[in-house]
Amino acid sequence: MRGLTTASATLLLLLGLLRTISGDGLSGGGDYSKLSGIIIPGYASTQLRAWSILDCPYSPLDFNPLDSVWLDTTKLLSAVNCWLKCMLLDPYSQADHPECKSRPDSGLSAITEIDPGYITGPLSSVWKEWVKWCIEFGIEANAILAVPYDWRLSPSKLEERDLYFHMLKLTFETALKLRGGPSVVFAHSLGNNVFRYFLEWLKLEIAPKAYIQWLDDHIHAYFAVGAPFLGSPGTVKATFSGESFGLPVAEGTIRLIFNTFASSIWMMPFSKYCRADNIHWKQFFEGKEKVRHKYHCDQMEFQSNYSGWPTNVINIEIPSTRGVDTYQSISEVARGNFSSMECGLPTLLSFSAREVADGTLYKAMEDYDPTIKRLLYQLEKYYLGDPVLNPLTPWDRPPLKNIFCIYGIDSKTEVGYYFAPSGKPYPDNWIVTDIIYESEGALIFFLSGHLVSGNPGVESGDGTVPYHSLSWCKTWLGSKVNITRTPQAEHDGSDVQIELNAEHHGTDIVPNMTRAPRVKYITYYEDSESLPGKRMAVWELDKASHRNIVRSPVLMRELWLQIWHDIHPDAKSKFVTKERRGPLRNEDCYWDYGKARCAWPEHCEYRYIFGDVHLGQSCRLKNTSADLLLHYL
Repeated sequence: MRGLTTASATLLLLLGLLRTISGDGLSGGGDYSKLSGIIIPGYASTQLRAWSILDCPYSPLDFNPLDSVWLDTTKLLSAVNCWLKCMLLDPYSQADHPECKSRPDSGLSAITEIDPGYITGPLSSVWKEWVKWCIEFGIEANAILAVPYDWRLSPSKLEERDLYFHMLKLTFETALKLRGGPSVVFAHSLGNNVFRYFLEWLKLEIAPKAYIQWLDDHIHAYFAVGAPFLGSPGTVKATFSGESFGLPVAEGTIRLIFNTFASSIWMMPFSKYCRADNIHWKQFFEGKEKVRHKYHCDQMEFQSNYSGWPTNVINIEIPSTRGVDTYQSISEVARGNFSSMECGLPTLLSFSAREVADGTLYKAMEDYDPTIKRLLYQLEKYYLGDPVLNPLTPWDRPPLKNIFCIYGIDSKTEVGYYFAPSGKPYPDNWIVTDIIYESEGALIFFLSGHLVSGNPGVESGDGTVPYHSLSWCKTWLGSKVNITRTPQAEHDGSDVQIELNAEHHGTDIVPNMTRAPRVKYITYYEDSESLPGKRMAVWELDKASHRNIVRSPVLMRELWLQIWHDIHPDAKSKFVTKERRGPLRNEDCYWDYGKARCAWPEHCEYRYIFGDVHLGQSCRLKNTSADLLLHYL
């Protein structure tokens, strides 16, 4: 990393001065120059380490305490059976394998690179660029805290086995004492589900009158990045056929371990029209063990198609011949005669998001796949019977002062699947026969490319989570919303589109704005008027993928500007201005070959330093650009 420029050094000095100011910031109630950042990673984004000694026969590599398990690709390829023992859980009790146990690593190192190495490191980097950005802009080492967790477990097991939510509460309280101010929560993907459960769990730990005050004291803002607010159909696909995540492992093997994780249910799609009863007061009188959530669906669930989703999530073709012939061994398949299966037409069973979340899917499939009963047990015990919350219900706006919902759009995203029996034994007994994608406001079959009838959204999702689920947080916006669309790249403000006080009626809100070809935009939906003292914003980033969004320089730039704007005592607006976006770091300066000079000449200049290998690398911020950030107040 290059040395800090004068602009960055001036920023450090400015932050040092801000720490001596006791201004109330935008929302009042403290010195926001003392913010801490708390990162809650997503699914499979925490390193797991061995907590056992496991001798691996026929392999020179054994597992010893603190060895990396998720993810050590060397041992995965050379000792896959041992690796499986360290990853598998008992599907019913969620206990470790008798011969090996794994536990999540701690600290920032647990979430920066999952598989460190010259080749594997960049491929498995998650939050490393985020941390580097914070370091470059002078954030103190004790101001960024990671709260990794065992992403294999259900929420109740996280608390029961690891006291995770107790430790998360202590992390917020420690950050307040250490820095003197509240924290900013950064959650990605499944990390948002974890944070939601924590907020509900906290209601049972704190007196009702002190709950909101605790949130105000400890949490300044919540940045929900790529949150599957209504779940993701890809989880059901992984349940039936496996999802390799690009690893050199058979999908059947991944399905074998995935179906032992109770966390797989946590991300299942569910209907926005069905809710569970509020059980907080019941627990005080009846006790946690007697509590069971009950689903209540309004009329829209039965009047609308597909539970409000674009299409049915799962479609399964069941052959007319049932029983043992459906699950023959591989050798039997090779010798078998399929004439009886070909004579009868298959039966198509379709399941909506509600039927996935309430267990209808699993109850119907028990006759065709006996292993499905494990998932039904996990659903009923760890979710429908969870003592705090049934996570398979729509989110309400958390009672936090500042919420920023951020996600990518306009990527081809899977929203529905067709499955059929393969004739092979478990875990390869199902195959995907077709996939339904949402793309550019339409639904498309993967194999044929034909359009599918359904309810496509105005946009598509982020490549992993559909737009329908990502955009649920738009319902948290009030009746009057300010909408701004700007290019993602640095710009002078000439292509900024603004719509003030756009009417919003609780559902999706779509701006009447143009798009230039080959330009990636950010669309901001901002509301600071509907709830006194609270702010709500939604950021939609064109072509930002679910897995890489936390590494996006554009997102990190916008996050930094918004937080810097919040802590500055001279900030006059509720949100950071979108009028322009100039370079903030040396990396933002580049060579303009058309004009044979550095772009942004008012801020960047050509300054060669030994070791530069191309012209763009020699473009750096001017020494006179110390007031650059003042443009964003």
